[in-house]
This record gives sequence, C-alpha cells and structure tokens, in this order.
Amino acid sequence: MKNVYLFGECMVELSRTSDGLLKQSYAGDVYNTAVYLKRAFNDFNVNFFTAVGEDPLSDEMVAAFEKENVNTDMVQRVRGKAPGLYMISVDNSGERSFSYWRNDSAARQIMQFVSAENVGYLCMGDLFFFSGISLAVITPNERDIFWQLLRKLKDSGVRIAFDPNYRARMWADKTEAKIQFERAFRMSDLVMPGIEELEQLYGFTEFSKIQDFCSAFGIEELVVKNGPESVCCIRDGELSEIDITPVETVVDTTSAGDSFNGVYLGARMSGIGVAESVQLAAAAAGEVIQHRGAIIPSQAFADKMGPLVEQHAVEK
Repeated sequence: MKNVYLFGECMVELSRTSDGLLKQSYAGDVYNTAVYLKRAFNDFNVNFFTAVGEDPLSDEMVAAFEKENVNTDMVQRVRGKAPGLYMISVDNSGERSFSYWRNDSAARQIMQFVSAENVGYLCMGDLFFFSGISLAVITPNERDIFWQLLRKLKDSGVRIAFDPNYRARMWADKTEAKIQFERAFRMSDLVMPGIEELEQLYGFTEFSKIQDFCSAFGIEELVVKNGPESVCCIRDGELSEIDITPVETVVDTTSAGDSFNGVYLGARMSGIGVAESVQLAAAAAGEVIQHRGAIIPSQAFADKMGPLVEQHAVEK
C-alpha cells in the first residue's frame, strides 16, 4: 500500500449556494489534494499532517477528514487556537475570489509538532506533498525547521512533491516568496505549478523559458498547468505539451488545481504514464469545476472518475 503524507492547512469554507444561502464546509489546497487523491485511489494510505484547535469546529473538521477516509493520526491539536476561515465569491464566469481570516489559525503552530516520533512516521512514507501556501502559513522564524524536516525525508528516500500555489497576500513581497520557492524547487522531485504563478513571480509566459529556468534545480518531473488549454510536462529534460479538453460549463474554479494534483500524484504513483496521468487529472478538475465549493459531492466524483481510473489501471 502506498503511503502518502500531505502537509498543510485546512480551513472552514463558507460559500453561497444557488439560492443565496451560505454553506459551511472544510477545505484548503493541500487538504483538497488529499481528498481527491484518496477518492480516486482508495487503496492508498493518505495522511494529512496539520494542526487544528480543540474547539467544536475543529472537532467537526477532523470528523470531515475521517469521513473522506483521510488518515488523522498526524492531525495535531493546539490549545486556545481555532481553524482559519475563508469565504468564496464567484463571478458569472466561475472565477473565484477569497476573503480570509487565518492570521492566528491553529495551523500556524504546526512546526512545534515536528518531533522525532512524527519525523519517524513521515520518513516511512512514499511521498510527501506540500504547497506554497503550506510554506506561507509557517511563521518565518520557523521555516528552517521545515527545511531540516524535508532534508531528513529526502535522505530517507521519500519522494517530495511541491505545488507553488502562489498567493501574493500571504508573503511580505515577491522576493520572500521566491527565496522559499526556490529552496522547494531544489528539494523536490516533482513540481506542479500553474503557469500564471510563474508569470506573476518571474514573468514567464513560454514553456521553453520555464524549462530553462527550472533546469538549474534538478527537478525530475515538472508539470505546468496552463488552465483549460494544456499541460506542459518536462521529465528528465524532455518537454511535451499535452492538450486537454475544456468543459463547456464552469460553475466554480475553486480546487481545480488541487483536484488535478491529487489525481495526478495518485496516477503516477500507480505506474500510469505522464500523458495518461495528465488526462485523468484534467478529467477530475473538469468535473470539480462544474460544482460549487472545493469538495464536490463524492458520488458525482466517483461516477466520473471511477471508470476512468479503472480503465487506465488496466491499460498501464
């Protein structure tokens, strides 16, 4: 059984339903990735390493993890803290914007739980996944603890996967984000950025420029998501661009990249080829953006992805 650890934050999500009422659920980029990975590849042991509070919302959040069959052994409790919260606003084209209340969230205390025992568990994993948001949530004076952790994981043979997921408001400036991201690039075996964040940070708009830039970091597999148009994959220095089929009706783009990440990671760890993994991941994202909220109904996802995953598993 594959053993995956995902490191990040989950928050209380508020989104409007079609009748204008507010719906409460739980989401966050890395948690969303964990959910969709587990839904698509149920035989994986998917573990979420995060911190929550001891309040009722935290209790409900952990119950939501368990309902999704995401392992909670690495979920830590912080006395006197509570989860962060965000609200989604969606325009007529399905594009979303967010309002956040997370500056004092329990997840920001996660580094105090990097104990020898917990590091031992993480070192037994097959894959460790984190994001730029995971890094931004860590207080700056504790980031060195994270990099020491990552070094121990690499030395133990754990593969490292990273999605930059750049959110400008979470960083002091672009320079701070670049320093942290470039450390992540050097440490990661698999990097999964969106082209828009590389454009925001570095001004890159062409895959060839991205390839030249990333070649210095020794990344084994680079997967660049270009919205509904295509995905560019660079593996062992060879570039390929894979077209994807956009969906006709976009309701809410929240978690498009997260669902892509989860299914892509699961597919690659299952031995499915790069191009086929992209198509599976794009199909997952295409289904997710036809529903409101980050975590869509499990049956809708299963109806779409179950036959596709089974087909690719047979063909690989």
